[in-house]
Amino acid sequence: MTADPVSPLPRSVHREAPPAVTAMVRLIRGSWVKAESYLPEVTQFFYGMLFTLAPATRDFFPINMDVQRNRMVRALVQVVQMVDQPDDLLPYLRHLGRDHRKFGVEPKHYEAIGTALLAAMRTQLGRDWTPDVERAWAEAFTIIARQMQEAAAADDNPPNWSAAVAEHRRVSWDLAMVRLEPERPIPFRAGQYLSVEVPQRPRLWRYLSPANAPREDGSLEFHVRAVDGGWVSRAIVSHTQAGDVWRFGPPLGRLTVDRENGRGVLMIAGGTGLAPLQSLLDELAQWGENPKVHLFYGGRTREDLYALDGLRMMASCNPWLTVHPVVERGNGLSGFEQGTLADVVTRHGAWPGHDVLVSGSPAMIRATVSRMLVAGTALDQVKYDPFTID
Repeated sequence: MTADPVSPLPRSVHREAPPAVTAMVRLIRGSWVKAESYLPEVTQFFYGMLFTLAPATRDFFPINMDVQRNRMVRALVQVVQMVDQPDDLLPYLRHLGRDHRKFGVEPKHYEAIGTALLAAMRTQLGRDWTPDVERAWAEAFTIIARQMQEAAAADDNPPNWSAAVAEHRRVSWDLAMVRLEPERPIPFRAGQYLSVEVPQRPRLWRYLSPANAPREDGSLEFHVRAVDGGWVSRAIVSHTQAGDVWRFGPPLGRLTVDRENGRGVLMIAGGTGLAPLQSLLDELAQWGENPKVHLFYGGRTREDLYALDGLRMMASCNPWLTVHPVVERGNGLSGFEQGTLADVVTRHGAWPGHDVLVSGSPAMIRATVSRMLVAGTALDQVKYDPFTID
């Protein structure tokens, strides 16, 4: 597991799980509460066992394991605890299974990962690791592994692609735009994202969304902001050079616009979470007639809205698009709404008759979607992708 899913929304917005699954998850969550305080010990035992059972898996991880150490175990546990939330979990697992083909993951590796995780938990929990607890963890991990393997087996695409950096431009001290030209076109759709490995940080894969729709020349443009503690994002912003070769995993994601269903579209973008929505706008701009689109584009300050001028220019040429800039701090800014995206969007109501696309940090997605559901937006109106960026 190389990325964390967005934390689940409140239970009330999900379909009720069968009682047996609910009981299984209750055992898993209860045992993890006891084990979480021993996370360093769980993690150390997990990797030691995994590399013993399947030495080839060491090549899946960066040389400096300190960067990765707790990430995989936390992601594994969070996924295991979401077994009773199929609306969130199943798309995530299918995406993850396809994406892990880039490592050369085989069925035997899933078995080794599951064995190592259960052994690490058993070692730390001692007498609290009862037969019922072990069965719950084993059944949950079996469900997870099966979904991932089935998705991987059904994917006919290459496991990865390569692309060379053609242009790297610093927009600000912490933001860069990078344009790449792939060896062969990557068959992504507007709104999707890709896992990326850069030469400055080998084996540290991260997820990035192209900010453009597919082009005839196959080129891709990414907007990357350096985040605190972000090894990959900081390397991209500060050290990327023309000619660098990046590797990409398969396209993933479920953000789309249906031009034929007669519904309006509400897009909500926080910071560089704009990229997949800008990709969709880029695609829509190829058509003369489109659904009415309202884009709420937010950040802490005016400076965070790096693409606002270009979006306003697009809106001036496309009457179907309305751009609403939002800042959390900026009293007196003409033409801006003030507050968090969750605050501002819900001031406009529940948005009935609209498809809602949300993109940004996990915290922003969670807060915005939760507030919209409370305001009366229906869950089946809302789409978001369940991965962090760095």
